[in-house]
Amino acid sequence: MSAVLKAKESGAKAAPRIRDAFLHPSAWTMFFFGFASGLPFLLVAGTLAYWLRENGITLKDITMIASAGMAYSFKFLWAPLVDRLRLPLLGRLGQRRSWLLLTQLLVMLGLMAMASVTPTQLGLFVGLTLLVAIAGATLDIVVDAYRIEIAPVEAQGALVATYSLGYRIALIVTGALALVLADHAVWPNVYRIMAACMLIPVVTNLMAREPEVLRIQVQSWSQGLREGVVEPFADFFRRFGGRVGLLILMFILLFKISDQALVGGIMGPFYLDQGFTKTEIATISKVYGIWVGIAGAFLGGVAVVRWGVERALLIGIVLGALSNLLYLWLIGANGNVGMLTLVISAENLAQGLLGTTAVAYLSALVNQRYTATQYALFSSLITLPGKVLGFYSGRIVEAVGYAPYFWITTLAIIPAVALFFWLLPRVKLDGEAAQAESS
Repeated sequence: MSAVLKAKESGAKAAPRIRDAFLHPSAWTMFFFGFASGLPFLLVAGTLAYWLRENGITLKDITMIASAGMAYSFKFLWAPLVDRLRLPLLGRLGQRRSWLLLTQLLVMLGLMAMASVTPTQLGLFVGLTLLVAIAGATLDIVVDAYRIEIAPVEAQGALVATYSLGYRIALIVTGALALVLADHAVWPNVYRIMAACMLIPVVTNLMAREPEVLRIQVQSWSQGLREGVVEPFADFFRRFGGRVGLLILMFILLFKISDQALVGGIMGPFYLDQGFTKTEIATISKVYGIWVGIAGAFLGGVAVVRWGVERALLIGIVLGALSNLLYLWLIGANGNVGMLTLVISAENLAQGLLGTTAVAYLSALVNQRYTATQYALFSSLITLPGKVLGFYSGRIVEAVGYAPYFWITTLAIIPAVALFFWLLPRVKLDGEAAQAESS
């Protein structure tokens, strides 16, 4: 009887915690900032692949060009600038909001330039694609830092969920809506419309508040270099130790590889090769599937609040990897919309849950003194192996076919699961910064 009473009491306490977290004042600001982060992502990767395919670009070249999104995997290299450099003129908005406005404007201008140049001038077009990817990656740095600094750790699961809602709606706009528009308008006009959509988060940024974080003032260039570049990394290894710290970084590198390997340019041609039309792909994969992913993201937020980061993350890792095998069922589907709907439902639910739990885990590792730099390093590492695999995905598929590629992306998760269980008793997540337990 006492166990039942304790369970009921625990459930009663958990419900207000979940409700309070989602009602935090900053939770819905993150919805619009999530929309800003998601806007450029497909426009330099998945959606871009359709435009390139219709211009006669080979599959090998499409996946290489669409890997401009690999800039997201190296954003930690310039993250110290976002943490330390105060922008002239815009700086009056605050460190985070000024950088956010700059990157929002760069994304808008870059998309407009891509629309003007078009793939007929391929060299210049690729350069502009890379510019938009770098601006989008920098925008990610700022939004992640803003999220971590604007609310306490216990609210991060909810902030990640509302951020994911905005992010995935942006994916609907730049994925589904863009594909439908491309059936009725030329691609340059589609990209101009996408650029205009950034005006919504720009207005939100101008109305938002700046996080109240005390920033260290440096007196010299060498001191600034040490505080901005050296200390964020030294701090991480001081807190965790050398061996544990390195294995945490290895774990971060590996645990989302299955998800990231399908993000690039390979999936658009895959759907087309299985007999689906752009409108069917837009409706099921880019609209319906995104909403299922949003449900998965909120499910992940609830899981983090109720079960803790580690347990929720393990479930997300396993389900996220196994969901890639569902695409084997679609090979030879010949446009069967029912099969596509079932696969997209399960895959997006799993990936949405994994996305939220992954961000919550990375946020728990960050020291708020170095928010942008440390989180940018973690979130860069999390995408790098999958992006590399995606870069070569066209070559792999042309050599061995789609089925072996999906098996490769699934089995690649095994080392991450092994590392998870090794790290579990050695790393304690306890608030603003994780602490390593002595072994």
